[in-house]
Amino acid sequence: MTVVALLSVAPVIEDSMAGEVAKAVDALDEFDVSYETNPMGTIIEAESVGELFAAAQAAHEAVDADRVSTFLKVDDKRTRAFEADEKVAAVADELGREPKRER
Repeated sequence: MTVVALLSVAPVIEDSMAGEVAKAVDALDEFDVSYETNPMGTIIEAESVGELFAAAQAAHEAVDADRVSTFLKVDDKRTRAFEADEKVAAVADELGREPKRER
């Protein structure tokens, strides 16, 4: 896959956002993308920018709120195919360990 993005979709509400965020994540299943959700957003991988944008738009529209805040950061590496895991592995190689700290 060649396009990786960080997507964060959140309703602007005072109560828990989990239910609405779950709707946004669920909307991604309608697209040919892989994704992994973390506490700050969802990493999405797609074959094309168009597919990525379509999935992000569907996630944004799936949230039912008067106001929705969406952040999309795209890494479109055009020189070769890569996967998000490769980026993490490269940092681990430089560190000489997993880039993770347990509390």
